[in-house]
Amino acid sequence: MRRMLNTIYVTSEDAWLRKDGANLVVEVDGAERGRAPLHMLDGVVSFGRPGASPALLAACAEAGITISHLDPNGRFLARVEGARTGNVLLRRAQFRIADDATRAIPIVRGIVAAKAANQRTVLRRALRDHGDGASTDRREALATAEARLGDVARRTLAVSDVDALRGLEGEAALVYFSVFNDLIRTEHAAFRFGGRSRRPPLDRVNALLSFLYAILGHDCRAALEAHGLDPQVGFLHADRPGRASLALDLMEELRPVLADRLALSLINRRQLGAADFIVEEAGGVRLADDARKRVLTAWQERKRDELRHPFLDETLPLGLVAHVQAQLLARHLRGDLDGYPSFIWK
Repeated sequence: MRRMLNTIYVTSEDAWLRKDGANLVVEVDGAERGRAPLHMLDGVVSFGRPGASPALLAACAEAGITISHLDPNGRFLARVEGARTGNVLLRRAQFRIADDATRAIPIVRGIVAAKAANQRTVLRRALRDHGDGASTDRREALATAEARLGDVARRTLAVSDVDALRGLEGEAALVYFSVFNDLIRTEHAAFRFGGRSRRPPLDRVNALLSFLYAILGHDCRAALEAHGLDPQVGFLHADRPGRASLALDLMEELRPVLADRLALSLINRRQLGAADFIVEEAGGVRLADDARKRVLTAWQERKRDELRHPFLDETLPLGLVAHVQAQLLARHLRGDLDGYPSFIWK
């Protein structure tokens, strides 16, 4: 089993990253704020525009440590990486299958079914843990949505068209987010969720979700590249210049488990308040700097939580699930597995 390596998150605008021996060092205003051995790192994610020394960039490129630059809202800006890794034969197999609807449909079907099933599990856990304290209308809304998501997951088995599967994925998202506000237990009006919005997020819940999705996207892309796959060529998401379609495919299975559950925990446990967000004049909402650091700490802690992988039947940290799924997809594309075993959370 792959060892779970660390990701360094740099949130200070005026930070400077440098190499000291076999370590990465983060400095702010000339003072050292942290260091980590390079051999323990999987990636570096910076928010804003901190600088990095050429020696560090070279060492990270050689060691396969990717450096990703995101804006303060978590939107991807740029990525620094070394020589392309992976087996060209694997990538060619990926491209061929992506262009062959007959062979791509089972993969897409598994992704959409797993996403709907994992969204259903989020609702089931809410009903189990907090259903007794909820109003009758809220319980009924969640129960109805839970049943509809189960129906979407079952209907994927009878669909043999990629566009139709994309339609089911959209239906699942619509049902799930229509009751997402019922999962939020705080009565504070600042955390009222009226539907998914992005670019920019228009409320605090969407700002938190978008930020977590951006971090999850980085982890999924890194996992795919680590196993030799091209993150740009997906099966569910259509090709588009500049879009990491396969990373988005992988994210669909993991959003409810990693990002959505964490967002709900941070809000419901009052670890984030209304003042932790900045409402901009144009109407967009983003996390304040201090709150962003707390969310990143909670993200790293969430990734250390362990679960039993349903296909491997092994216990592993949540942070390794993306790597396991990327490896299983690569094995399927190479012909080592008859199908792609998507991740279904239990």
